[in-house]
Amino acid sequence: MKIYKLGEEVLRKKAVPVEPGEINDEMRALFDEMFETMTAADGVGLAAPQIGISKRFFVIISDDNVRRVFVNPQIIATSNDLCDYEEGCLSLPGVSETIKRPSKVTVQALNERGKPFTLEASELLARIIQHENDHLDGIVYIDRGDPEFAAKTTAQFKKRLERAAKKEEEKAKKAAKIAAKIAAKEAKRKG
Repeated sequence: MKIYKLGEEVLRKKAVPVEPGEINDEMRALFDEMFETMTAADGVGLAAPQIGISKRFFVIISDDNVRRVFVNPQIIATSNDLCDYEEGCLSLPGVSETIKRPSKVTVQALNERGKPFTLEASELLARIIQHENDHLDGIVYIDRGDPEFAAKTTAQFKKRLERAAKKEEEKAKKAAKIAAKIAAKEAKRKG
């Protein structure tokens, strides 16, 4: 499963709600694939926009090792006390920054079966929920930190995307040349 990187448009879009009928076996298989992708990448959370789907859901595994699915989550309360923590993100590999967030949250969502639940979370679990929920609103964690760092990081990732696109273009040109040579040889052989 491809993890989209900073600079790709889907990460900056506000995701649309999941319709109740969409939570089915196919979507549950998608949740499982997201857990596998996230775990393979050493992540603790993965939101739908990070895999190119502009829908309101994410999966997480916090330090309690419980697999949790949040569909159409809403943070309904946050604590006044804030705490700092160095955050990273699968969409910004190799980058981290200390971000201040509320230390506790209360969230309401649907689980992988479409059943509503309310969860009071603190510490790392609360932070992961806030981080992943931000993705659903087109917010990346660096937006909550130092503006200069965010601008510099965004520019770096834009350059990376441009270089990758250029490489893909060159690869496609080479493949087209090879295909043309093969076709010409084939035409000569037949003619």
